[in-house]
Amino acid sequence: MSTATARRVTAAFQSGPMAVRGFRLLAGGQFASTIGDYCYAVALPWLVLSNHGSTVELGIVLACYGIFRTAMIPVGGILADKIGPRTLMLTADIMRCILVAILTLLAARHSASLIALAPTAALIGGGEGLFLPASFSIMPSLLDGSRLAAGNALSSSAVQVGSLIGPAIGGAMVAITGASTAAFGIDALSFAISAATLALIPRHPAPGSMAAQAAEEAAQADTTTLPAGTGPQIPATGPDGLPAGPATLTAAPPAKPQSVLAYIRQSRAIQVIMVVGVAANLANGGMGEVALPALAHAHWGAGGYGALLASMAAGAVIGTLIAARSGRIRNPAMTTSVAFIIEAAAITSLPFLGGEAGAAAALLILGACSGLGNVLFFTMAQRSIPSAILGRVLSMVMLCTAGAFPLSVLVTGLLIHHIGTTPFFPIAGIFLVVAIIGGNTQRAFRDFGRPGGTPPSMKTAG
Repeated sequence: MSTATARRVTAAFQSGPMAVRGFRLLAGGQFASTIGDYCYAVALPWLVLSNHGSTVELGIVLACYGIFRTAMIPVGGILADKIGPRTLMLTADIMRCILVAILTLLAARHSASLIALAPTAALIGGGEGLFLPASFSIMPSLLDGSRLAAGNALSSSAVQVGSLIGPAIGGAMVAITGASTAAFGIDALSFAISAATLALIPRHPAPGSMAAQAAEEAAQADTTTLPAGTGPQIPATGPDGLPAGPATLTAAPPAKPQSVLAYIRQSRAIQVIMVVGVAANLANGGMGEVALPALAHAHWGAGGYGALLASMAAGAVIGTLIAARSGRIRNPAMTTSVAFIIEAAAITSLPFLGGEAGAAAALLILGACSGLGNVLFFTMAQRSIPSAILGRVLSMVMLCTAGAFPLSVLVTGLLIHHIGTTPFFPIAGIFLVVAIIGGNTQRAFRDFGRPGGTPPSMKTAG
């Protein structure tokens, strides 16, 4: 490493997000947890498919996971705002550690029946639903506004590096042992590590963070008495109930925080994002969780499937690193749309590129576009949505996107059963393109997150 590069790295650790202890703990815990998650992602379909299960049965197990995840997302959003994202994430990780340990025992006993797997997967999905809103709403409690984009990118990079390593470990474990037990065991251990790092993060927002600043401003608004003639005013009244005259004007009480539903009703941008998210995840959910493992199971084995997931993760690392410079992007919504359209082209072409190497190249591109788009969206949302309702608003967005997952995996399993695996990929890619183009017909969607643009809560027309 050159001296100049070493200086830049040192400066980043001293002044960037990595200088914040809470952020380092969060990123480290999520890195470990992601390794386990991708071991699980390899182990679960192999446990079903290798015990003479069909894609329909795999779709049912994943649908149980998805339904409970979806049901718990709004609960997670409420709890994240009420008890704090750190406490909720810690509780969810402990719960999932216990559940995956149970799944490890089921795999060791070769209990791959729907009766055994479906309830366990459902409860794990419920834990994920609680965790997701908190995982995105915790960042403003750790970082100030100037570090937020870089923090999101670094956190996502840690997750993506974990998703690069996890599939390789999971695929190797399944290929070497011929069973899913060890891979599930790694996932359980990773949840324990993540819970330990979260336990070390302070409960209260870090000094100087966006959440701490918002709390200070709210406290000042509650305690400050405005002089007559400043701020919103109402006339004071005399004993007879009539206005006492302009000399005795008093400041109006501060407005109450906007409710979540009122905010969403007034925000055309959020409404369109929800609809686009549902449509996009109808295409992506089944493609990634059913079609891709079915294609790999038929042609390349567990090791090949792990390599494909690792290629997608490597692309996501590239995408999140690009997103670290998102402050220079004038129209992040349009950039995100272009990235997702390129992703759709990669999905469409994936099974037609000459075998495993071609599929890996397509997944590399897919991962880069997905990583870039996701970081851009959540950074825009964290900056635009009031911190007091951030967890609940994000949970509603996630409810729409995750709600499409159970239907997506079920429909995908049935489609593959009737038309085969290969034709499904172009169908999914075209569906994604239509969703993105449909969103861009709305001006509020195109302008979301643009510097100097109208706040989302003020956009009421397309």
